[in-house]
Amino acid sequence: MIELSGIRNEGRIVRAWPADAEAADALRNWATHDATTLDAAGLDLSGVDLSHASLANALLTQASLRRARLSGVDLYRSHLERADFEEADLSGASLTKSVLDHASLRRAVLNDADLGSVEMYGADARAASLRGVTLHGASLTDVDLRSADLTNASVSETFLEVFLDDQTVVAGLSGTLFGPATWVRADERQELDGSELESWLNSRGAKVRVLPS
Repeated sequence: MIELSGIRNEGRIVRAWPADAEAADALRNWATHDATTLDAAGLDLSGVDLSHASLANALLTQASLRRARLSGVDLYRSHLERADFEEADLSGASLTKSVLDHASLRRAVLNDADLGSVEMYGADARAASLRGVTLHGASLTDVDLRSADLTNASVSETFLEVFLDDQTVVAGLSGTLFGPATWVRADERQELDGSELESWLNSRGAKVRVLPS
């Protein structure tokens, strides 16, 4: 673990630093000033380890966090538009009320994360692991969930206007949601809503109720 000399600020420990000097400077500024919100918009934080850090209200728009270790982090109300979380570990993280429009979550691990009331438009979450994730009150619009794993995920009045395919795992997905979703198969696309969407999901092991739009 790498700590700044003399710093004992719980929630602001950097366990592994990014290679990019500008990104490292932004982290040092954040770690040494109690009132500073992390502002690393547009910076390359690839490979950083901020596990269990308090990053509420962080500004990470267009930041690169590829392969970052972010398990258990608090990203409450953070701006994550167009951020790149490809192959990042966000297991157990709290992203409540964060904005993830056009973010990349490809092959990211978000197992048991809290995505309650998140706003996510046009995001790429193909092959993401979302096992046990909480999506209560979340709004996912035009989000690509092909080959994603939503085993035992929980929804409650969640807008799930997403792209699904036969490799999307929904076993144990439970709660209530709004459609429509789009089922993609080869070059074919079929919009599913209401009872059709409910049947498609529940026939694959989900236990959900699709609410009228």
